[in-house]
Order: sequence, then C-alpha cells, then structure tokens
Amino acid sequence: MGPVTRRRGMVQPTTTDQRLLDSPQGPTEWVHQDPWRVMRIQSEFVEGFGTLAELPPAISVFGSARIPVGSEDYEHGVRVGRALAEAGFAVITGGGPGAMEAANKGACEAGGVSVGLGIELPFEQGLNEYVDIGVNFRYFFVRKTMFVKYARGFVVLPGGLGTLDELFEALTLVQTRKVTRFPIVLFGTSYWKGLVDWVESTLIGSGRAAEKDLELFHLTDDVDEAVALVSKETGQN
Repeated sequence: MGPVTRRRGMVQPTTTDQRLLDSPQGPTEWVHQDPWRVMRIQSEFVEGFGTLAELPPAISVFGSARIPVGSEDYEHGVRVGRALAEAGFAVITGGGPGAMEAANKGACEAGGVSVGLGIELPFEQGLNEYVDIGVNFRYFFVRKTMFVKYARGFVVLPGGLGTLDELFEALTLVQTRKVTRFPIVLFGTSYWKGLVDWVESTLIGSGRAAEKDLELFHLTDDVDEAVALVSKETGQN
C-alpha cells in the first residue's frame, strides 16, 4: 500500500483510492487529527514561501501590539519603518496593531514594501491597514520561520512576551550558527537596558553565556544608527 507493506492479518480489504473516492456520511473528527494537521502545516509553509520568495532584501521589525497610536514609541516605529524603506529594505512585521502597525505605516508611506505576517489568536485584531502583502498563519512556528528566512536582520522595538520570544529565538539561532549571522538591533536603550544588564551580570556573570554573546546585538536610540547597523552588516548600502 504505497510505501507501506502489509501481509497476512494486516492486509486491509479496501484500496486507498477506494477509501478516497467513497463518500460515506460519518464522523468528521479526522479533520482535527495530527495527520491532517501535517497537511495544513505543509500548506502554510508553501503559501508563505510562495508569497515571500520574491521580496527585496527585508528587515523584520518586532514590537508590542499594545503601543498606542500617537505615543512616542509609536512614532519611533513609524520612523524606523520609513527609514528602512528609504534604505531599500522591505519591512516585515507581525501585521498587528501597535509597534507593528507603526513600522508598516512608515514603510507604506515611504513607498516601500510593507509586509504583515499575522497569527490566529483569540484576541488582537487582524492585519493592520498599512500591510500591502499579508499572510495569516495558524501555527506560530511556521510564522517564525518566515520572519527569519526572508529577513536579513531584526530591529526590535519595545515589546512584551511575544517580542521577547522572537528576540531570544533570533539570538539563539545566531549564537548556535543555525543561521548565517545577521544584525539584531534593540531600539530604545531605556527600555532594554535592564534586560541587557541582566544578561551581562547574571547570564554571563554566572557562566551560562559567553562574554562574546554581547556582540550578538546592538543597542541604540537613533533611527539612523539602527538602519546603518543593519545596512552595514547585510551589505545593503
């Protein structure tokens, strides 16, 4: 039966084609079982790869969905998105509100490519209005693959648990050389300083990370410096 060999008491009385083409009325639980989920996962990878494969060089921008419109952090996000677009980068965000919307807005208003990779959640609305190319995902791990595969660097705005998850995954991928090194810029020194101090004093101080791991990221408050850092390390001038 395809790649599977069945003999003796394991032989099934019907063929695979027969079971496919027959349409009996019965339970539908199978659409929620793991073999079917594999197909959904595969389809999400195919959709993401097909949609994003022809993007220009891109930078993924992370940040909180809870940053209010008009706040200083929101305006920083707009400036970052605009500057990245003007430097020739597509801007990829999670497609939601807050800092993500801000970066998409800046890229969109600058005439750049504004991308949103949404996720199915029981809260937080869908893609923001500044997304020009949007893909919605069911599975976090598929979405996170797209953030990494199609980006040449990360700019991380102040954010919450989701932002920290994305940040530390990026740091881990670079540190373990699972990906070719790319720049990771933390924007907002007052916000990130406590975390950086903890990494230096506790993680590195206790021997659970190496001193050189501090070189995996840059810390800045300057939009132009953030763009210069990702441009320099990615060769985009």
